[in-house]
Amino acid sequence: MELKRRRRKIFLNKILISIFSLIVIFAGLAYISRISVLNIKDTEVAGNKVIDAEAIKSAVSRVTSGNYLWLFPRTNILFYPQSNIKVALIEEFKRLENVDLSIKNYKILKVSVTEREGVYTWCGDVPSESNNESKCYFMDKSGYIFDEAPFFSGDVYFKFYGKLDLKDDSPLGANFSPENFSKLVSFKKSLEDIGLKPEVLYTNDDGSIRIFLPIQKGSREPYIVLDADDDFQKSAENLELALSTEPLLSDFKNKYSSLEYIDLRYGNKVYYRFSAQGGSASGGR
Repeated sequence: MELKRRRRKIFLNKILISIFSLIVIFAGLAYISRISVLNIKDTEVAGNKVIDAEAIKSAVSRVTSGNYLWLFPRTNILFYPQSNIKVALIEEFKRLENVDLSIKNYKILKVSVTEREGVYTWCGDVPSESNNESKCYFMDKSGYIFDEAPFFSGDVYFKFYGKLDLKDDSPLGANFSPENFSKLVSFKKSLEDIGLKPEVLYTNDDGSIRIFLPIQKGSREPYIVLDADDDFQKSAENLELALSTEPLLSDFKNKYSSLEYIDLRYGNKVYYRFSAQGGSASGGR
């Protein structure tokens, strides 16, 4: 019995010593982790053009404030929360495309950012009677909507209209027509290559797509229509061929102000319509 009690006492002492040792080690590590030379003292922001540097610094400060396990500061250069900082910045500032972090001079957290460039605008579900009155948002080259756009006179940016798949009421952070966006942009470029000047693109609920052309004085608002599941490249080739062939070649040149639409939804056929005094004219090839 005595031997059993002694063994039990020795075992309990070992446990107590182990626990005490762990406490000492944790306390020592916590003390070392708080040493000034191992902690971030300032944040430096580089690469920003539109987003305010102080706003980025504030967002970083919110993520790095506090401690891990109430002991280890989040500002320690060895284990500061890099991934959390990147996620927080990109979620708060939709304009940010990329964030890189590095430690400079052992005490400065350098935040290098890349901002998205506004290439297009998204201006709502459907075109308004006056496009100039629409509230528009910047989109980057991939169709990602990241910031509200100021009012621009004239057609500074190509405009997209159509419904978005929104998680909340704000379009920020949404992608416009992600399954078709690259094809839409490619088709727009094809129209420009054949001498047309598309200004607005509208995706309809029924799957049709309308691309509006410039309005001449006293004219209607002419548009080109095709379906979202069409072969856009083939449609562009058909249109180019039709515009180089009579009678559309002459009609498009001489009667553009009366053009109503060009319809590309019927395979190799290109249908078009010009309004005329006392009636209307239509054709196809």
